[in-house]
Amino acid sequence: MRIVEAFIGEYASGKSENAVNRALELKNLGRTVNLVDLDTVEPFYTLTPIKKELEALGLKVLAWERNEVLGFGETGVLLKPEIRWALKNPGDVIFDVGYGVHGSRSLNLIEGIWQEPNLKVYAVINASRPMTREVDDIVEHVKSLDRVDGLINNTHLGDETTWEVIYDGEEKVLRAAKILGLPVLWTAVDQKLINGNEEMLQKLKTPVKGLVRYMPKTFW
Repeated sequence: MRIVEAFIGEYASGKSENAVNRALELKNLGRTVNLVDLDTVEPFYTLTPIKKELEALGLKVLAWERNEVLGFGETGVLLKPEIRWALKNPGDVIFDVGYGVHGSRSLNLIEGIWQEPNLKVYAVINASRPMTREVDDIVEHVKSLDRVDGLINNTHLGDETTWEVIYDGEEKVLRAAKILGLPVLWTAVDQKLINGNEEMLQKLKTPVKGLVRYMPKTFW
């Protein structure tokens, strides 16, 4: 079955990192994968700087290249024409969507998106961020989005992340998910934390996906 997933969330929730890692996970399973940069909100945090790196890993990346947006300033976040027709491409399609309500609504720019039977929209939650710090905040945030099919716990503090931070975030996301009637798909953890920490991993109540961090290289 074709996989079509859109990753949305608040600013610095980790939606782009989860989208990139999910695309690579599917590629490593031998699938054809299109990774679509649908971030029209933030001009300085897009997939453009790592497009060639990701393509070298076997992904088809629908995103602007540096030479195409050089000197454009904020107009560099205009939708690249081929992205509108992303669902016409063969294979799986993973959308990295801009942050907040306005970001999630950019899905409306994709031809046929709401008729796509395999579409799943996942809200990535970082309970360390001000807008989603408490259970009520998470519930309110998710309700403000047009459509959400599941939650992802991506609670972290960058290089300062501890297991206690992750556990606390997971608990809050699980409580919010119960209120919302939504599943929690997985908890995302920096791969560096996972290595050699099987005992800590076993304390988590949700499936775990390790993240290799690509996005620190994308600020430009």
